[in-house]
Amino acid sequence: MSSQLVAIAKLAAGRIGATTYASVTALTGRVHVTVAVSDELVRAVDEAQYIDSAGPCIEALDTGTPVGVPAIAATVQWPHFHEEAPRLGLHASVSVPLCAGGGEPIAVLNLYGRDSTAMAPLIDAIWAVHEHSGGATAGSDDLHLLDEGGRELVTGYAEALCIRATIRLAVSVIMKELHCGADDAYLALCIRAGQTDTDLARAAGLLLTQGI
Repeated sequence: MSSQLVAIAKLAAGRIGATTYASVTALTGRVHVTVAVSDELVRAVDEAQYIDSAGPCIEALDTGTPVGVPAIAATVQWPHFHEEAPRLGLHASVSVPLCAGGGEPIAVLNLYGRDSTAMAPLIDAIWAVHEHSGGATAGSDDLHLLDEGGRELVTGYAEALCIRATIRLAVSVIMKELHCGADDAYLALCIRAGQTDTDLARAAGLLLTQGI
């Protein structure tokens, strides 16, 4: 998993023109840690948030909601982040939750940029997709302002949200039909996917169309 997260961070920084650095934050036990970076320099920005136990990456992981900061210099509720990011010439950021099969956030992709104007449409597009659970991608007014890497991120995030919604709906159907809790229902869906030699998303889709 760690090598995949490093690849995600490096790919994001390399493919998305507005992004200068990228990192991935995760919770190890009860401690927030940076598990992947595109460049070692960016660790200082993440760690500034860990010092305060507050910041966009921590909020995104706690809530499962993307957190965009279009003007870091104007953001004073996270003191160390407010000081450290501009010191590295970073003026805008967005933290995007990375979710496991069950839908819970397991990590956060942090994107940091030097150009607030270039980061703004990326932040807006990610938020628009999240607000509509993935359904706003095609109609987002900001997509045409993004480069290919930015569009790939927004489209991928939209697809992930749609998959999460499908899995959650399938779990709720299983709960109702089998009169069980969410954990048991999710396990039943995983077993069903294994038995049909398919992935969790397809198993959820088939269950919704064919029934239990």
